[in-house]
Amino acid sequence: MRVFVTGASGWIGSAVVPELIEAGHEVVGLARSDASAAALARAGAQVCRGTIDDLGTLRDAAAASDGVIHLAFKHDLAFTGDFQGATDADRRAVETLGEALAGSDRPFVLASGLLGIMPGRLVTEHDMRESGDGPASRHATASWTRDLAFRGVRSSVLRLAPTVYGEGDPGFMAALVGIARAKGVSGYVGDGSNRWPGVHRLDAAHLFRLALEKAPAGSVLHAVTDEGVPIRDIAGVIGRNLGLPVVSVPAEEAAGHFSWLAGMVGVDAPASSALTRELLGWQPVRPGLIDDLDKGHYFRAG
Repeated sequence: MRVFVTGASGWIGSAVVPELIEAGHEVVGLARSDASAAALARAGAQVCRGTIDDLGTLRDAAAASDGVIHLAFKHDLAFTGDFQGATDADRRAVETLGEALAGSDRPFVLASGLLGIMPGRLVTEHDMRESGDGPASRHATASWTRDLAFRGVRSSVLRLAPTVYGEGDPGFMAALVGIARAKGVSGYVGDGSNRWPGVHRLDAAHLFRLALEKAPAGSVLHAVTDEGVPIRDIAGVIGRNLGLPVVSVPAEEAAGHFSWLAGMVGVDAPASSALTRELLGWQPVRPGLIDDLDKGHYFRAG
């Protein structure tokens, strides 16, 4: 297939692109900078210059493709306080891509998230949150994408664990390590029993390819290796590797300690991928989160 990939040079996209190319697909990656364009070219992908705000570019690239994987999201905007602005921009991009594919029976795979769907209980692929403001509005976009199945698009929503880990990870685990270094302690909120699912970046990339190739229209998929790792255990590994005390942070002090991560680090969000594994034959083969943390790459200086 000729596959158009947004976010192609990002943390997950830079694993998805070689996964697709090695499987024989032709990749066209969206690049918003010279550095991103160069990285895509080195990986063997064609380059489409633009951003997710360039709706005409998105429309033309999707129309010229045999399938689309949408990974791009304005994380920089979201994590500086304007999550609604980021999700609004994402919705416009998704609608543009979806309209370009309508009636074609071509695949459209949307990257989405698991946090906030059903806090406090094990989330399965059958669980959906349809609407809301802020982070919840991203789930509404996922629902809209799923419903493209009724408009002749082989759409699927691939919900990622909140931590997509691995060497070079710039995300939540790296942030927790940085906070521990800065504070001199490795912390967790309350008793630390709340759980986060996780998935290795390369296992997630493989699932994106499987979704593109064979996910049925309207599928909801979970990129989850560990169903729920207690945050206290994560803090323990960080503390051990940095030689720091592991401490409980009271909920009322979480914002001061964890900064922008405070609203997420205390959430209990276990999730299952059993239905995804059965549907697509996906079997993660990379280390679990705790084992990956213990490899030491998160703790190297520099």
